[in-house]
Amino acid sequence: QVELVESGGGLVQVGGSLRLSCAASARIFNLGDMGWFRQAAGKQRELVAIIGAGGRTIYSEFAKGRFTISRDSAKSTVFLQMNSLKPEDTAVYYCWGLPEYWGQGIQVTVSS
Repeated sequence: QVELVESGGGLVQVGGSLRLSCAASARIFNLGDMGWFRQAAGKQRELVAIIGAGGRTIYSEFAKGRFTISRDSAKSTVFLQMNSLKPEDTAVYYCWGLPEYWGQGIQVTVSS
């Protein structure tokens, strides 16, 4: 059973925007913290942002000021709004939920 389903990735030009969505099962969504990680080719998976059940957020340095994480409790969905995208943002983005649930990943490619 797939409990985290990402959508919204794709190809975008430098400076553009994308909004990723992660539809979660209510069971996982209600556990609390949810977030986004990413993994570029040849690199380790890294944190992008996390959001708690009460809306508390944590961002990696590269995401601050450009990315915004949010959650919609009515839809059990977590979003990642990404603005001012750079080529180095190119990666597979993964939705994460407590304690160790992962989505299948979605490709984001930023072309220069």
